[in-house]
Amino acid sequence: MSLTTVTEGHMRGKRAAKMGLAGLVGLPIAMSAAPLLAQASLAMLDTLNPGGWEVRYRDSAGAGKVCLRNGRDLLQLRHRGNNCNRFVVEDGAAEVTVQYTCRGNGYGRTSIRKETPSLVQIDSQGIADGKPFQFSAEARRTGACS
Repeated sequence: MSLTTVTEGHMRGKRAAKMGLAGLVGLPIAMSAAPLLAQASLAMLDTLNPGGWEVRYRDSAGAGKVCLRNGRDLLQLRHRGNNCNRFVVEDGAAEVTVQYTCRGNGYGRTSIRKETPSLVQIDSQGIADGKPFQFSAEARRTGACS
C-alpha cells in the first residue's frame, strides 16, 4: 500500500464524515416536520352534521347505521371503538385521507370526500380481524341518532 492510497482513503473518510454531519444537521428539521403531518386538523370532518347516518356499501346491497358525534367516526368503520394511531395523508377542504394502525387488530386507509355536510363518499381498505377488507360507500345523514 502506498502513501497516496492511504492519504486518498483518509480524505474520503473525512469527506464522508463531513457529509454525515451535514445529513445530521437536517435531521431535526425532518423529525420536527413528521409530528406536524400527524397532527393535521382534519377540519373538513368537523363540518359534517352529527346525528344518525346511513352507510350504503356499493359492492353489496347492505347498509349500516352509524351515530356520528363528528366526522372522525367515519374514518374507522371496520375498527370502531379501537384506539388506533393515525397518520394524515391528505387534509383538504373537500377530501381527507387517513392511514391508521390498530395495535394487534389490523390497520386501514380511508378516504372521505365531502359532497355536502350531510353526504360523503368513503373508500376504505385494510386488515380487520386478520382478514383483508375493501369497500366503497356513500354515507348520508338521516336525522337524529335513534
